Amino acid sequence: MSLDTLLSYNWGIMTPEFIILVVIALLTIFDLFMPKTMDRKILGWIGLAAIFAAMVTTASLAGGSVESILDDTFRLDSFAIAFKLLLLAGAGLVMFLAVSHEAKEGLENYKGEFYYLFLTALLGTMIMTSSGDLITLYIGLELLSISSYILAGIRKNNLKSNESAMKYVINGSISSAIALFGMSYVYGLTGTTNLLDIAAQLSVLMDSQHVYLLGISFLMILVGLAFKLAAAPFHMWAPDVYQGAPTPVTAFLSVVSKTAGFVIVIRILLTVFGAAATEGPGSVPLLLDMQDYIAVIAGATMIIGNVVALKQTNIKRLFAYSSIAHAGYLLVAVTTLSSNMFYSIWFYLLAYLLMNLGVFAVIQVVAGKTGSEKITDFAGLYRRSPWLAVAMGILLISLAGFPGTAGFIGKLNIFMGAFATEGHYVLASIMIATTVISYFYYFGVMTQIFFRPAADTSKFHIPFGILVVLIITVVGSIWFGIFPNTALDFMHNNLNIIDDFFS
Repeated sequence: MSLDTLLSYNWGIMTPEFIILVVIALLTIFDLFMPKTMDRKILGWIGLAAIFAAMVTTASLAGGSVESILDDTFRLDSFAIAFKLLLLAGAGLVMFLAVSHEAKEGLENYKGEFYYLFLTALLGTMIMTSSGDLITLYIGLELLSISSYILAGIRKNNLKSNESAMKYVINGSISSAIALFGMSYVYGLTGTTNLLDIAAQLSVLMDSQHVYLLGISFLMILVGLAFKLAAAPFHMWAPDVYQGAPTPVTAFLSVVSKTAGFVIVIRILLTVFGAAATEGPGSVPLLLDMQDYIAVIAGATMIIGNVVALKQTNIKRLFAYSSIAHAGYLLVAVTTLSSNMFYSIWFYLLAYLLMNLGVFAVIQVVAGKTGSEKITDFAGLYRRSPWLAVAMGILLISLAGFPGTAGFIGKLNIFMGAFATEGHYVLASIMIATTVISYFYYFGVMTQIFFRPAADTSKFHIPFGILVVLIITVVGSIWFGIFPNTALDFMHNNLNIIDDFFS
């Protein structure tokens, strides 16, 4: 490639990624040459500034036409902008948790590595969001995965952290191999890795044997990505990883990593299999024929996540199963393929980002004070820190889906989408039933907070970073519950996702 050709590309559309990449390099160098006794939190604040700059840059790119470079391997469309904003917002809040995290052992020696590995994982999610090619999608996925494996086991002297990292690596490697094998079938049938070129070729597919192979490919990719989403029955790694990882890493995996997982699911399933014909041009797309498989996974995920959560005594394991259940709710939206699917998923992920990161901020404070992660450690929190207890209560009722909260609006959008399309009444019914089940364990935590006596009456110190996260998440959960159109109108007015996605 000549220099003139290289300079002819509009590299400006990659500005957010370049900001994160440059800061990763700088943090690596700073950490190498900084005195060993110097606090590495300064690296976290630099990383936070980079995330904010990338977020502002991404927002400034909204409203423009679809652009692509490098033979359409990198796309900047409304879908990419919308989900990058979510990823960056979530990463920024997690970084506030990270700079406020005081580990009991191990992490102090690795704080420098923590910050630039975290940004590397974030960069992987951003690449996935803008990928228009199977190769770049997979590169982004592995950049996220490998960084996450290290982050999960960063407390090398902690046995639970070691166990979580090992289980994460094994399950993650298997899932990546299965998904990659499925992608290889798609490449073998079309001879290209470009998503739009694949869609164009598969839209005129007529050979029944090729359709059969494409069906196998769909199932392999679905199973491989279901591991990434922690969707049942491929969820077995999540509780142990969430429990063993440091709280900021758990928060990252539950929100940012899950958002990225749904990004790749939507990119591949809708672009490739949403266009794949089953009996020649104009026939029913393969994705519609395979809806039942997604529906089964969605139903099983909602049921298993909520039912098993009832028996948990560790707060992080409880929210691991809660995270599994919420993946099931989001898969309902993917299954129904309603006209508002993009907006329903985006808004739900926004609501989930707010309420889940707020909950993990409270968990970090309580676990740091008590040295334990048992649900009973939250007993009497209202007497020890009324503001912390009220914040936790608001976030829990949002997770439960009570009216007046962002969680309620998010579930309502998905529920209405399920009823707007034919044949998904059973799935909608399971969603209602499992939401009711979730009340028991969410309100079980609230019972400990407000109605159980405290074993220790000492007060809590709330670090600045935790305070920022709690203010943003609590206000956001209430605001988007009462005024959801402030987010949805931004989407409709500035981001034409449906048209941009397939162009």
